[in-house]
Amino acid sequence: MTAGWVLAAFFVAAPSTAWLGGRFGPRAAFSAAAVPMTVALLWALRAAPEVLGGDPHRMSWDWVPAIGLQVDLLLDGFALLFVLLITGIGALICLYAAWYFDPDEHVGLLAGLLVAFAGAMVGVVLSDNLLLVYVFWEITSITSYLLIGTKDRLAASRDAALQALLVTGAGGLAMLGGFVLLAQQAGSTSLSGLLADPPSGLAAEVGLGLVLVGALSKSAQVPLHFWLPGAMAAPTPISAYLHSATMVKAGVYLIARFAPPFAEQVAWWRPVVIGFGLTTMVVGGWRALRQHDAKLLLAFGTVSQLGLMVALLGAGVPALTFAGIAVLLAHALYKAALFMVVGVVDHQAHTRDLRALGMVVRRWPFVAAVSVVAALSMAGLGPLFGFVAKEAAFEALLHGRLSPAVTAGVLIGSLLSVAFSARLVWGFWGRLDPAAPPLHPRHGSLADPEHDPAHDDADDTLHRSTPVPFIAPAALLATLSLLAGLWPGLVLPLVEESALALDPRADGGLYLWHGFTGALLLSVIAIVGGAVLLGFRVGVERLQRTLSVWPSAVGAYRSVLRWTLLVAGRVTAVAQNGSLPTYLTVVLTTALVVPAVALAGAVTWPDAAVGFESPLQLVVVVITAAIALGVTVARRRFAAIVCLGGVGFSVALLFVLHGAPDLALTQLLLETLTLIVFVLVLRRLPDRFTLTSWPAARSARLLLAVGVGVFITAFALTAAAQRTEPPVSDGHVARALSEGGGANVVNVILVDFRGFDTLGEITVLATAAVGIAGLVQAGRRRGTP
Repeated sequence: MTAGWVLAAFFVAAPSTAWLGGRFGPRAAFSAAAVPMTVALLWALRAAPEVLGGDPHRMSWDWVPAIGLQVDLLLDGFALLFVLLITGIGALICLYAAWYFDPDEHVGLLAGLLVAFAGAMVGVVLSDNLLLVYVFWEITSITSYLLIGTKDRLAASRDAALQALLVTGAGGLAMLGGFVLLAQQAGSTSLSGLLADPPSGLAAEVGLGLVLVGALSKSAQVPLHFWLPGAMAAPTPISAYLHSATMVKAGVYLIARFAPPFAEQVAWWRPVVIGFGLTTMVVGGWRALRQHDAKLLLAFGTVSQLGLMVALLGAGVPALTFAGIAVLLAHALYKAALFMVVGVVDHQAHTRDLRALGMVVRRWPFVAAVSVVAALSMAGLGPLFGFVAKEAAFEALLHGRLSPAVTAGVLIGSLLSVAFSARLVWGFWGRLDPAAPPLHPRHGSLADPEHDPAHDDADDTLHRSTPVPFIAPAALLATLSLLAGLWPGLVLPLVEESALALDPRADGGLYLWHGFTGALLLSVIAIVGGAVLLGFRVGVERLQRTLSVWPSAVGAYRSVLRWTLLVAGRVTAVAQNGSLPTYLTVVLTTALVVPAVALAGAVTWPDAAVGFESPLQLVVVVITAAIALGVTVARRRFAAIVCLGGVGFSVALLFVLHGAPDLALTQLLLETLTLIVFVLVLRRLPDRFTLTSWPAARSARLLLAVGVGVFITAFALTAAAQRTEPPVSDGHVARALSEGGGANVVNVILVDFRGFDTLGEITVLATAAVGIAGLVQAGRRRGTP
């Protein structure tokens, strides 16, 4: 099975999944959603031995050969890693979601969108063509917008979805500009070709900067990080999928691809990328320490760890590339598990507030155990894979050629990671804030200290057991983190080949025990520092509340959005004031001034004199001109419309005299239809025109009308005189008989030579007809005559 069929399976399964969910409920929907993900996972596992052996799979076929547009797909070690994460974790998320949603919830569309999003992510990592990467990239933005805003009746969900779309969509547009510049400089849209022989020069560096903007926005780097915590408005299965293995990793994926060839060649790349990464790591970790919502804590933790991945994989240093792959894999395992655990707790206890979740360890000990294993990996403690990956990063930093400030930044971020991981575990195992009153575990609000929820009949769900299929996906991922930590050799071939696919110089090792080394010392410092921050958590929260008066990224976003809407409203009030004459004046002035400037110095008259083939043509032209003048002097709207229709009928008569009866018939039909529509509209308009009493306005309208007439005439004559090649229509008659198989050349042109143009025109007309019908029906429902 080729990669093309695998991609097609996702987009074919998406609508059928939505239909099944609408008919048979959440379990049928997410069971169907798991099918394409499982198929893709099996395909990737089948290809893994060859890919890990250094033999990547390449697939290519022509899409539009005439302009050199191809669909190129590449499954190398790095793409294989992502496909395994996207499909493997995706299948587990589907199993989890089947139990997360209540049986009577309507989530068919949600499941279908999840499948489409997964297919787009697989497309991003498999694409070896810049334009194809962009197409799939934008599909992820659109589907993630719909997934985040699935609770569209809630203003918070709509705002969060719009926020994510605006930030990542703007970044995507910048990235498209960068792709175009890089492709022009490289002479090819091939991604692998571009990276093998990177272009240089100012245009290439500008393009690279635009690509970096798109990647940083997608991977939630400061100051564009605020959209990711807001996206927690989505249901937990969606958050677990988007923010562990898929959407936020797309930016990291692109940075990792571009870093090895450009880090040495472009002077600003390494300091800029590492600077954004370390700043994000520290800011995200610091913000996580003030969160009481477990889901928001994990969201800011994700921001922090994305910063670490960007710094490691974006440095373009072989050893750091290897370590960055290990960190990326570890993060996918523990973060998906933790999001799912929080969803289980929220589903069972009806709150995510860590101040109310001290009962988790007593009532759901297995859930608490899974959370501890995954949180230890997130903190970088042994014997979990998170520790092995963090040790590899410290080793690479200590023995690399980067500034010690980079190592110090990673150490501070790691210390904060330990602190917010401990904060999460402490919330599940004890009282996060002993001074705070207990929270009602169902509503997550401050409750009477004397009230004991355990004796409340409404809270009997606190005592029910967790279904095994509900917690099993998180437990499996936590177990994989433990096994990969105890035996790093299980994942070493995948990490090695992924790193080599990015940089042939990449090297490194994965060890549970390095010995008493500098890396171990840094880990100990991070653990001790994190424990100290947890002990002073109340003071840390107080300090953060004090500093919260400073300007924030989300505040800046809201200000920009508010001012943009305000300016747009003011401009719209002026430009769209409801006056049809104003609209017509703006349109005609623009059509006159802009092209006329270019036309002014290029007016050319045809070589041959313009004449008439028969006296009847002259008569019809004179009549047409007279009727046209009648339009300008008519005082009643009905008279003006009749004259306007007469102009159209006269033009149809010219077509007849010129030997084009079929064109004349088309003109007659259109003029008749237009005349009928005008007459219908007249029912809603005054009988007479309203003439302005301001002489300057009347003079301006007269000048504009004369100017447009002169311009159209000059343009038509100039265009006719600019022909340098024989008309393409000269051979149409012969081609219609030989190639088109028809005797009517006009019909053959419409349905064969320009069939796609005709299809487009039909589509436009059909869309307009549907819109008009909808407006008519809406008017009838409101009682409008």
